[in-house]
Amino acid sequence: MVDTEAYTIEDPDGSTETIEIPAGLVETLAEPGEEPTTVVSDIVVQALAQHAHALVHHSEGETPEDLVEINDAMEDVFEDRFGMSLEDAMGHSH
Repeated sequence: MVDTEAYTIEDPDGSTETIEIPAGLVETLAEPGEEPTTVVSDIVVQALAQHAHALVHHSEGETPEDLVEINDAMEDVFEDRFGMSLEDAMGHSH
């Protein structure tokens, strides 16, 4: 059995959840000298941005305006963090 490492996420209200992932996985994804928490945070930002994008741009029917605004804000978070637009990172536009 593979050893695990725990990462804890805390929401604005103070609720937490701890996830166990295989030890060494984060290090294999990291750039030299990059902190493990940065790697995990980058993956969270990527995943949330991709999910928000899919909800707005790849779902059937009309998208509520508040969800469009949330997606736009998440795309800004992505661009601020990675220095490129989500569309450029994904290789496509809306």
